[in-house]
Amino acid sequence: MGQIVFIPREIDPNEPRVAASPETVKRLAGLGFDVIVEKGAGLGSRIPDQDFTAAGGAIGTAADAKKADVVLKVRRPTDGELKGYKPGAAVIAIMDPYGNDAAVAAMAKAGITAFSMEFMPRITRAQSMDVLSSQANLAGYQAVIDAAAEYDRALPMMMTAAGTVPAAKAFVMGVGVAGLQAIATARRLGAIVTATDVRPAVKEQVQSLGAKFLAVEDEEFKAAETAGGYAKEMSKEYQAKQAALTAEHIAKQDIVITTALIPGRPAPKLISAAMVASMKPGSVIVDLAVERGGNVEGAVPGKVVTTENGIKIVGHLNVPGRVAASASLLYAKNLYAFLETMVDKTAKTLAIKRDDELVKATMLTDAGQVVHPNFAKAAQEPRVEPAAVPAKTMVADASNPAPKKTAAKNPAAAKSPSSKSKGTA
Repeated sequence: MGQIVFIPREIDPNEPRVAASPETVKRLAGLGFDVIVEKGAGLGSRIPDQDFTAAGGAIGTAADAKKADVVLKVRRPTDGELKGYKPGAAVIAIMDPYGNDAAVAAMAKAGITAFSMEFMPRITRAQSMDVLSSQANLAGYQAVIDAAAEYDRALPMMMTAAGTVPAAKAFVMGVGVAGLQAIATARRLGAIVTATDVRPAVKEQVQSLGAKFLAVEDEEFKAAETAGGYAKEMSKEYQAKQAALTAEHIAKQDIVITTALIPGRPAPKLISAAMVASMKPGSVIVDLAVERGGNVEGAVPGKVVTTENGIKIVGHLNVPGRVAASASLLYAKNLYAFLETMVDKTAKTLAIKRDDELVKATMLTDAGQVVHPNFAKAAQEPRVEPAAVPAKTMVADASNPAPKKTAAKNPAAAKSPSSKSKGTA
């Protein structure tokens, strides 16, 4: 028997995605792995068990995790799941480590080698492994679909014999991967779209999609980007000027989609209660940052809130999971592309090269220790995760890189992929 890759069914009832597809199961088998998929793991993504078996996988139970050399997941393993893993197993998932020091310490204690996929550096070699881009792309698309459903009016202008239906006005705040896809989707549906971001470089991208760019273009704005193309946190003064500009603009909008995240910090509040109150009844706001504290005052994680003046604030959790059938296929390919780099093709076994730049950037724990420099204190000073939804991003802080450690020197690890723009990715 070769080394075993195990794909569990996600425990979280709100997580329909799965970490494998029939295609990746077939390719993993081609690398020499025996692939076991937990029964029912793909049902939330419309992948029945027989599709996995037809691709060369075996259907098993959660207990099969104990013999796995590699575990591919969507979400970070729980304490209960960790007890079922053998020490030394490589566990690859979206680990969401910021604000979860106790969970990181628990993974180290369990002896697993944990990799956080959201820390994948944005370099040419790793483009096919960029989970934040693949998932944020779908989140931006779904945000527009959700907004259109709540708006319950036509988005494009329609000229009929009975009269003209005006085009909806949509405003996207934060032009990362999610924001760009939201712009493109809203434009395809016929809306009049404007967008804003702190980085001057995205202005041309916005305009290339047929939208209008809105920003206070002063000297600070011109310098609001690091040499690596990552967003900086703006000063209080700039935020005030930008808020004044957007406040007037938001009052005229039918749909607003916010995607802004500051790496390692609470999501910035972009829309105040006063701005919400200024909007027309029936308008819709979709807050894609709601899991990290939210960009919109009044947004509630997991709910659609209707204000007194009839504005709907949409705060859906796990937005990529709302398009699970598509999200899982992309995520599975991201995982396979990364795992393939750690396989000895001759021996057909897992061979983790700890000096590889991708491994250094993504490895959280190894051999009983927390090895990522951003979380080195987690083992010594674990803290209990608060009950409330954490108001921090899932990514490393690009604006304040962690001090260099001899155990893992890699600037790419501090320069996380999703900090490339003030968006969800």
